[in-house]
Amino acid sequence: MRTDYKIRYLFLGLVLLLTLQISCTPESCLEETQTYVKATFYTNDGTGKIKAPDTLTIYGVGRENKLIYNKVTQTSSVLLPLDASSESCDFIFIINNKRETVSFKYTSYPHFVSKECGYTYFNKLDSVMPGTFNIIDAIYLDNKNVIIPNEDNIRIFY
Repeated sequence: MRTDYKIRYLFLGLVLLLTLQISCTPESCLEETQTYVKATFYTNDGTGKIKAPDTLTIYGVGRENKLIYNKVTQTSSVLLPLDASSESCDFIFIINNKRETVSFKYTSYPHFVSKECGYTYFNKLDSVMPGTFNIIDAIYLDNKNVIIPNEDNIRIFY
């Protein structure tokens, strides 16, 4: 075989090999796959204005060592994860050093995001209730559907 044919075949072989290598590389998941309940805090003085607590700590009942928020200041909205393997969960909110239990009841269902990302769980809130009314006066359910673009779901008045 002549040298110029060997170079052409070698070049074609390299192009083919690179094409196969690129086509087998899995694409990255660039979409959000975790869903959260978005809660926003409001003042209960009749104005209906958003008001961040002075300090805020949140954790799941029975998960005191896994804080979701730990003494954060000046945050008016929080994101809370729900357990897809359960139909309810409880969180402890410590707002301005006053403790409150908030109970969530919901239904989870699988949702296909994409080939690269696979499945996630969406949730539909059935009810959200404060347990003791120590600092929270009312909770209003704005949007029952907890889906990936984290929209406001509940309003917490304190």
